[in-house]
Amino acid sequence: MDAVDSVVDPLREFAKDSVRLVKRCHKPDRKEFTKVAARTVIGFFVMGFVSFFVKLIFIPINNIIVGSG
Repeated sequence: MDAVDSVVDPLREFAKDSVRLVKRCHKPDRKEFTKVAARTVIGFFVMGFVSFFVKLIFIPINNIIVGSG
């Protein structure tokens, strides 16, 4: 029985700690969530445009360098 308790007790403590953590944490309200979501979308678009323009510039340069070799 001691072997079973040594396996079950850590799992039970982990479950209790997890429940306490979820109860203590506050969840973002609608205004905060929309702010975070909007900033994330803007970040994705900005990074997409940056990578598009980098490829737009460097693909022809790469073709010139490789083509002349």
